[in-house]
Amino acid sequence: MSITQMNPGDQLHENLANMMNDLKIYCRLRPYFVAFAKHLCVLCFLLLSAISSIAQTRINAVDFGLKKNSFENAALAIQKAIHACKKEKNAVLVLPGGRIDVWPEGSAKRELFVSNCTEDDTLSKVKNIAFLLEDLENLVLEGNNTLVILHGKMVSFAILNSKHVKLKNISFDYERPTISELTIKSVSSNALETTIHRDTRYAIDSGRISLYGEGWKTRSYHTILFDPLKNSMHYSSFNPLLESKAIETGPFQVRFEGNFSKTSLKAGDVLTIRDPYRDNCGGFISRSKDVKLENLKMHFMHGLGIVSQFSENISLLKVVVAPRENSGRIIASFADCFHFSGCKGLVQLDSCFTSGSHDDPVNVHGTHLQISSVQEHKITLRFMHHQTYGFEAFFAGDSIAFIHPKTLMPLGTGKLKTAKLINKREMEIELEGPLAPFVAAGLCIENLTWTPDVIVRNSRFERTNTRGLLLTTRGKVRIENNLFYRTGMYPILIADDASSWFESGAVRDVLIRNNVFQECGLNSGSGAINIAPENHELLAGNMVHRNIRIIDNTFILYRDGVLNARSVDGLVFEGNKISWTSLLPGKNTAPVMNLTACKNVSIRKNNFDTAQLPVLNAAKMTNKELKTNLKVTLK
Repeated sequence: MSITQMNPGDQLHENLANMMNDLKIYCRLRPYFVAFAKHLCVLCFLLLSAISSIAQTRINAVDFGLKKNSFENAALAIQKAIHACKKEKNAVLVLPGGRIDVWPEGSAKRELFVSNCTEDDTLSKVKNIAFLLEDLENLVLEGNNTLVILHGKMVSFAILNSKHVKLKNISFDYERPTISELTIKSVSSNALETTIHRDTRYAIDSGRISLYGEGWKTRSYHTILFDPLKNSMHYSSFNPLLESKAIETGPFQVRFEGNFSKTSLKAGDVLTIRDPYRDNCGGFISRSKDVKLENLKMHFMHGLGIVSQFSENISLLKVVVAPRENSGRIIASFADCFHFSGCKGLVQLDSCFTSGSHDDPVNVHGTHLQISSVQEHKITLRFMHHQTYGFEAFFAGDSIAFIHPKTLMPLGTGKLKTAKLINKREMEIELEGPLAPFVAAGLCIENLTWTPDVIVRNSRFERTNTRGLLLTTRGKVRIENNLFYRTGMYPILIADDASSWFESGAVRDVLIRNNVFQECGLNSGSGAINIAPENHELLAGNMVHRNIRIIDNTFILYRDGVLNARSVDGLVFEGNKISWTSLLPGKNTAPVMNLTACKNVSIRKNNFDTAQLPVLNAAKMTNKELKTNLKVTLK
């Protein structure tokens, strides 16, 4: 077994220790040097601590039976190697490079309730996990560019109750992705000729096609079309093919015979199909702190993407979610790519790339729980969305706000004395001090403690049929130097709701600067930045969101929307350049901005490189609340 201790500073360590001992002796002999010596001892102590942190134990996974390029199940070997890491204070687990395969058999298993992907049924929530990193501290997983191939439905990695964990230089993919893909070769009124991707498994029985994988079968056919000519994704339907007669004309070649006289499909289109049932995630970070993912490549993730849940300080550096090169596949993520639910500290994405997701590349939010009953000092709360439940959403000592679900206005705040999960769908909390008279069933609770700062910079988001970034956090948000390319819906959505997804909360400090929004809104009818809290009742003079600055960005319009904003106090839209794309020849209508119930708004000094002047619509507000050099239409 090869476990080696790395101490590059051993000699320096000994010299500094000797120096500290000499200084102690000298201080006894020369009292007037005491102050100077104390400062020098502190410096030596800091240097010793730094050197100690460098010392790491390298653990080679091959010593525990892991074999690269063997196509054998590496599950047990991975578990043994991780177990060895738990015996060390500062370990580096080294993978061998090449390819390793992992099956559910022999893999680590944990019951996990994951935000936004725990379906509402009685099926087991036990997940199969390739790399389970639990109760660890100061661990580096060095991938050495290893490609990990997962079989069946598996979580690539789970970091649970751990601190100072880093994963780097590793790629994950599925042997059989849970999204199927087929390309249209030709179209006529009564037939489609198609090529099914080599990674897709299919069967034809009595002229009907079915799609299946390792331990699963598609039962509901949610379909997104990829248009290679526009490099864009759109909602579509698989029903015309399901209702037709399927005939295999060769390996992975299928002709569908039926009525296609009204189809909009064309040669070259790629249909991507999934069963929308979410029962997994690509990676999971829970109740952990100071986690860094660097140079990771997620080539396919099932259920949801990398989910960080009630964790602190998460950094994603050069993380790629995209199909493997030369794979011929379009889709890399079953739903979102990066999902952050109830985190705090700093959430940071730098130099990341997402391409090919069936949902949003990034979503940052908290979770509103609704008060179901109040008894003396105790409040019972309930998870309201069927895909989000089963985990602790509040902790003793947390600060909370009581939110009116229709106005989204806070009625008051408090601090928790106790908090516990009493069943999978309910929590019980107790406040420090007496309850206010307004506390009653029907109100929602927002956790004010678990709201992170967010930085997203130097990244590219493309090939998604939905939005780019969803952001609802009270922390400081910086979105800088990114490219949003042909997103299906709004490139950035700032929402907040207590009636649908129950994703909290209000923003307080957002800067969107030096980004390029290119031809977004292919599916939504608008490519605008959308600030759309779901406050179904507007409360005069009270705004949900505050302090949003959209400065020095470039908007290359595919549709006319530039900005939609509702219920914002302090909105700045300045120094931006707006022009029309050449994607649609002749398209050159007026850019549109819509404001509803906002105040302290400044829309000035923007460059509209368009034939027509922009249209600025304002509703439920007056001219006094808006500073602009544009003509305003008040509604």
